[in-house]
Amino acid sequence: MSDSPDAEKSGGVPNRIRRVLRGPRPETVPTAVGTACTVIGLVDIVFPRLRHSKVHALAELLPGAVSSLAAAASIVVGLLLLMLAHGLKRRKRRAWVAAVALLPVGAAAQLLYRHSVLGTVFSLVLMVVLLHYRREFAALPDPRSRWMALANFVVMGAVSVGVGLLIVRSHPDTIEGAPSLAAQLEHVLWGLFGFEGPVGYRDGADYTVGYSLGALGLLTVATTAYLAFRPEHPAARLTASDEERLRELLTTHGRRDSLGHFALRRDKAVIFSPSGKSAVCYRVVSGVMLASGDPVGDVEAWPGAIAAFMEEARAHSWTPAVMGCSETGGEVWTRETGLDALELGDEAIVDVADFTLSGRAMRNVRQMVKRIERAGYETRVRRVADLDAAELEAVRRAAEDWRGTDTERGFSMALGRIGDPADGESVIATAHKTAEEGAEEGPYGDLKAVLHFVPWGPDGMSLDLMRRDRSADPGMNELLIVASLQAAPALGVTRVSLNFAMFRSALARGEKLGAGPVLRGWRGLLVFLSRWFQIESLYKFNAKFRPRWEPRFVVFRNTRDLPRIGLAAMQAEGFVSLALPRLLRRGRRAEPRPCAHQAPARRRELEQAA
Repeated sequence: MSDSPDAEKSGGVPNRIRRVLRGPRPETVPTAVGTACTVIGLVDIVFPRLRHSKVHALAELLPGAVSSLAAAASIVVGLLLLMLAHGLKRRKRRAWVAAVALLPVGAAAQLLYRHSVLGTVFSLVLMVVLLHYRREFAALPDPRSRWMALANFVVMGAVSVGVGLLIVRSHPDTIEGAPSLAAQLEHVLWGLFGFEGPVGYRDGADYTVGYSLGALGLLTVATTAYLAFRPEHPAARLTASDEERLRELLTTHGRRDSLGHFALRRDKAVIFSPSGKSAVCYRVVSGVMLASGDPVGDVEAWPGAIAAFMEEARAHSWTPAVMGCSETGGEVWTRETGLDALELGDEAIVDVADFTLSGRAMRNVRQMVKRIERAGYETRVRRVADLDAAELEAVRRAAEDWRGTDTERGFSMALGRIGDPADGESVIATAHKTAEEGAEEGPYGDLKAVLHFVPWGPDGMSLDLMRRDRSADPGMNELLIVASLQAAPALGVTRVSLNFAMFRSALARGEKLGAGPVLRGWRGLLVFLSRWFQIESLYKFNAKFRPRWEPRFVVFRNTRDLPRIGLAAMQAEGFVSLALPRLLRRGRRAEPRPCAHQAPARRRELEQAA
């Protein structure tokens, strides 16, 4: 065992680290406070005005404008408290500050407009609780982007229109005539902008309605402007120095995990162990701190990196999760943190020495490859460093244009780039076919399909992406995988990791004779979901090459977090995206980002040009 601080046994681990490893404390107070905040927010918005309260007689002595302003304040405070409730449950410090400032205003509105002593007391009691437990609310802010401003405008606009309709209808005895729904909606829209609408009121109710609608409109504009113009919190970015340190760890320990090179995605952040001998790469998505694969580096130093990861998750009140770790990684994560693990699927790995096209089991692949070769296709398998700049650029542009989705998919098992000078050891397999006489060649000449592999230690490679021209003959991927496996010995590659097959064991066991009704039902559901997600098709495609299957796991805190983790994983992988549509992004091609292995002078030139 190493004598580094990461390799200490539990007896020598500092108390602070030991508390982190045991997992987060039950957060009953923040959860209860968030729930109470939701209830009070709803009361501030929809609770009827009390006509027979003892406070009513006193409140009626105040000027009408005070009552109207109190009505507007009650609605605005209620909406803001509803927005803050989730942040309070996650122990966010900024949510605590905002709630402590808003609750006295809400209490005053309850007293002056709703005439509710009980509602006032509840608001003040909640404020006292927040002040008493202020140390519980210390979580730091999440990474954010200005997309939140657009989302806020859409959501708050819809909520303001809905609440506005309730406000317009909340004084039926004072409405003049019987305005239609269209007239009421028009009154709401004009009121949100501070103008009078077509609906008339008696007895001064028009002031209350007008102030309330104007306050809703002002709240929508103010929150949207705040989100749009506030300083943008840094999102996950892998710095040049972090990338260089990760590459040094991969050089020594990269053979252990086939997903190790994907830690070099530049839209990830990284946490190193105290000794610097291991690291965990992650991205925060919707409040989930999502790590991918196993920690990078020395296995003995993993506990230090994992402890730092868990401490960061607690500091921000993020939900910790790991996607796609190996069996060894899952054992270490669960042992060191008290988290749980669930098998997610299997990775297909082909040992090059055992691969052959001979035999009945490979008949379909063999026939498909021979048919495509007879059609005039040829293949080339080379290291990225062996391609000239012009051909590499053509491959890069073709892979982007042949992508079937608006956004680049992948997080745990995709690198997200092709042809970076630092990735010279990556392998590119291409399929080519010369156009027939008289026919026009495509925009990329005779190039018809591309496969990209990243290094897996000194003697392996992992499949990163598969792209092909839609006009090419079927079977391009099979052709290029076979060509890559056949060319692997010359490249010094002895093992190749192919695609990840989600829930493979369930699909395989569910189709066997004697499978029970539960297993068959689960397989049926997976086949149904395969219409939108490539679950069954990826499993069957991988199985063609007779691989050995290595299980991969998801690590999570508790079962109720799984839906949230699943949604965050779909966002990270690109299945759910808020990015601009692809047509709007044409012509906005990003400049290559300087990498750790470029000369310092060249890096400075690119940074200055940016």
